[in-house]
Amino acid sequence: MIAGIELGLLYAVMALGVYLTFRVLDFPDLTVDQSFTTGAATTAMIILGGGNPWLATAAGFVTGALAGLITGLLHTKAHINGLLAGILTMTALYSINLRVMDGRANLSLLREDTVFTPLAEMGITGTWLGIGLFLLGVAVVKVVLDWFLYTDAGLAMQATGDNPDMIRSFGVNTDHQKILGLCLSNGLVGLAGSLVAQYQGFADIGMGIGLIVVGLASVILGQGLFGSRTVVIATLAVVLGSVVYRLVITVALEAGLNPSDMKLISAVLVVLALVVPQLQFFRKRREKHMASQAAQLVDDLTDTPATTKAGA
Repeated sequence: MIAGIELGLLYAVMALGVYLTFRVLDFPDLTVDQSFTTGAATTAMIILGGGNPWLATAAGFVTGALAGLITGLLHTKAHINGLLAGILTMTALYSINLRVMDGRANLSLLREDTVFTPLAEMGITGTWLGIGLFLLGVAVVKVVLDWFLYTDAGLAMQATGDNPDMIRSFGVNTDHQKILGLCLSNGLVGLAGSLVAQYQGFADIGMGIGLIVVGLASVILGQGLFGSRTVVIATLAVVLGSVVYRLVITVALEAGLNPSDMKLISAVLVVLALVVPQLQFFRKRREKHMASQAAQLVDDLTDTPATTKAGA
């Protein structure tokens, strides 16, 4: 169970990247399936070559961002449909990842020093203290992302996803925003691939296949359970959704399900997360909550002039 929570926190970094394209940019990016492997493969090769694991982890972020850059350029400069641009990049990355891995389908890191080696030597991994440290690391990534989304560039990126025509009328280059968003998103995905490879002790050519479903499950499940009223709450919901998703997978495996059924479970979770909120009970609760918020807003607006007059 503890290992499931730790993995859930590591995959939360990937889920935050998916959130950036899926929710913020409203862009169907399938590059994720291979940019995850790109980050893992790059990190593994640098570590196997005797490189510093922290620099190798940073390199995983950079190579993931480069994958996003390719998708962004195909979409904005070559005017290729966003979904197709992601598929083309994902397809090409499979061969590139094999070349990065020197033609091998699997790279073992079990005897190598990684960023988690000091924690393992101190007996911290697999404990609640280890979960606390993992949570601290993910919190740093979350806070940085929250901060960015409240900057001018981040607000322009949100507006690009919400209403590109409107933000374009204010002189914002939406193509640049899409490219930046795809780079940051896939950079986070590559970073997650790097961390997961070091945590599990190997990088595999197929470790990213179907990962977009995992990311979407984390985003949709988390925001369905915990809400998405503000950016801070939305990103927190994504992190918690990733942990919940990984715990569900862990429980399913411990219950005796075949590991080959995990993709099916992921798909079912996404369907449930999309369908359940549309049921009458949940729809009425949501409408009641929205009506309550509207009434509170009206009360606040009507109370303000009276308060101002009394103060005067």
